[in-house]
Formats: sequence, structure tokens, C-alpha cells
Amino acid sequence: MLATSDTIDPRFGLARRVTLAGPLRLDGGVLLSPVDIAYETYGTLNAEASNAVLVCHALTGDQHVASAHPRTGKPGWWTRMVGPGRPIDPDRHFVVCANVLGSCMGSSGPATVNPATGQPWGMSFPVITIRDMVRAQAMLLDHLGIGVLAAVVGGSMGGMQALSWPATFPDRVRATVVIASTARHTAQNIAFHEVGRQAVMADPNWRGGDYYEGDPPSAGLAVARMAAHITYLSEAGLTEKFGRRLQAREAKSFGFDADFQVESYLRHQGLAFTDRFDANSYLYITRAMDYFDLAEEHGGLLAGAFRATKSRFCLVSFDTDWLYPTAESRSIVQALNAAGAPVSFVELSSPYGHDAFLLEAPELNRVVDGFLRAGA
Repeated sequence: MLATSDTIDPRFGLARRVTLAGPLRLDGGVLLSPVDIAYETYGTLNAEASNAVLVCHALTGDQHVASAHPRTGKPGWWTRMVGPGRPIDPDRHFVVCANVLGSCMGSSGPATVNPATGQPWGMSFPVITIRDMVRAQAMLLDHLGIGVLAAVVGGSMGGMQALSWPATFPDRVRATVVIASTARHTAQNIAFHEVGRQAVMADPNWRGGDYYEGDPPSAGLAVARMAAHITYLSEAGLTEKFGRRLQAREAKSFGFDADFQVESYLRHQGLAFTDRFDANSYLYITRAMDYFDLAEEHGGLLAGAFRATKSRFCLVSFDTDWLYPTAESRSIVQALNAAGAPVSFVELSSPYGHDAFLLEAPELNRVVDGFLRAGA
């Protein structure tokens, strides 16, 4: 360890940033050193270091899982799941959530300084994978004195990390919760991400990723967020919330303003996103998600990823999630069965599509709480 800094959350938990000497060997062969990791902890690690729960965040998430975001002031992104009286409870668990490698909330990524040049990495930052993110998290846990996790929990891209944990470190996880996720991206998933990446790179302000001393490519990043956000919702949810309702105006005029409410909603989502996220990080992380193929990492057989682990597994899908539909979770369950791993699976009903795991979902809370308590 080189340096660390702490900021006390007035309610509970610690927000921290640590610089680890490394090196971290990436899947691409690069040795990254040093490695910055921003993270938050909630609760107290017990004497046996046996109550640690790692929460893995999704593509546009961060380490502020249960405390206010320092830039937006909004509550943590998963306060419905993490907090006193919640399934992941700091009164029982030592909760760790780390900003993933390549992101822009304090961990090493394109926006951080390359020690060799004294300038932001930009597009010279090495290509990363989901497994690289997991290895960085393992370095953090080593620093915290945590050998074995009581559980790793994640949804969407966080679920990819959760799946990768027992496959990469089979002796370090006792329970794995994977929500609304997949073991690899389909061609459709990759296609949507490529539309977003091209929108960013087509923005004149992108300048090959070298924009940190000027205006960022906000317009391109906003379009990328709009396109991606559609995949997080469901047709039924959009219809119920917006239908074909027009914006309220004194006199209707045809044109290219936001005539429909759904247009205004998407534009707001895009613009708000540019205030808190880095465009280059978006390129790197979406590429890491597209590269993710857990079966390919283990000889082309998904069951091979789980043969060595002793972890229990819980998988949850949602019936209106067309980004990672239930069939993806069933494929993982079949592989776990083939590997002889204990697994429970449930498909929940929700009108909210992929984003259901982030919204009020009492059934999801009951499933996760029951699974974690059973292990304890």
C-alpha cells in the first residue's frame, strides 16, 4: 500500500481511496502499477473476518451503494438492498463496494493520471476485462484483511463480476448472488453498446479521448446513455408511464423539439448522466462487458467455470428484462447443475424491465435476505 484516505459518512460507513503498489496483471498482458481503488465500507469486520459481503456495481454505478453521491447528492443506488434492516445489513455484515477498474469515481481508469506522463491516461489506458475488475477487488480485499467472502452480490454488470468471482477465486467465496445478468453478451447486446460508443467518438469534442483540458464530449455521451437507457426499460413500463402523451404546451407546433413526454424523459436521462460520468470510461467499461464470456475463459464450457468452487449460488431474473432475459439465467443454472454446485433460481414478475433490480422489489429483497441468512 502506498497511500489511503478516509472520509466518515455521518450516518454509517466509510468512503475510502487506496493506492496499492501492485502490479496488477491484466488479461491483456499489461502490468498496471500502482492501482487506485475507491471504495466504501459499511459495518464492522468481525474478529474472524468472516462476515464480509462484496457488492458489485453495474456499468454506470459506483462505490456509493448506500450513501449520498458526492456529485449529485442523490441517495446511494441500492439503498433498497443495503442498509440497516435490509437484506445486506451493516449490523450483520461488513459491506464492501469498490468502484470498478476503468471507472471514473476514484479507481484507476482513463480519467486518472498516468504516473509515467503526469497526464490523464485517456485512450492510452490499457484495455480491461471483467476478470481484471475482479482481480483488482481481490487486491483490495487482501489490503482489508479479508481472505474469504461470506457473499458476493451484484446485478447486471455487477452480476458478471459476481459470477467471475467464484470462477476466478474458487476458494474465496461462500455464497454468490447474481441478479438480472448473463455469462456473456449476445450480438444484440454488443450492437447496442457499439451504437453508444460510436455516438461518443463521433462527438467533435472527443478528440481521440484527449479532452480532459477542454470540453468533454457531452452530446455524444448523452446520446449513448439515451440508447442504453431504453434497453433497461420494458415496453409495458414505457407505455404505462408515457404512452404517446405529448408535452404540455399552449400551442402545439410540429418540429424536432421534445414533443412527446418519453423524448423529454430520455433527453433528461442523457444530460444528467454527463454530469457524473466520464466518456472514455464508458467506452472502456462497455468494451469489457462485451468481451466477457465466462465459458470461453474455461475451455468453452460454462460448467467448467464452477467445478472448483464451493460457493452456493442464487440467481434471479425478471420476466420483462429483454436485455438479459430469463433464458440467460437458466443457462447459468444449467451449467451450475452440471458442475454440481448448489443453486437456487427464481424469475420474478415486474413491469420495469432490466432496471427492476434497482427499484422497489419486495420479492427480490425476500429472496436475497433468505439466501444470505440460510448461509449464515
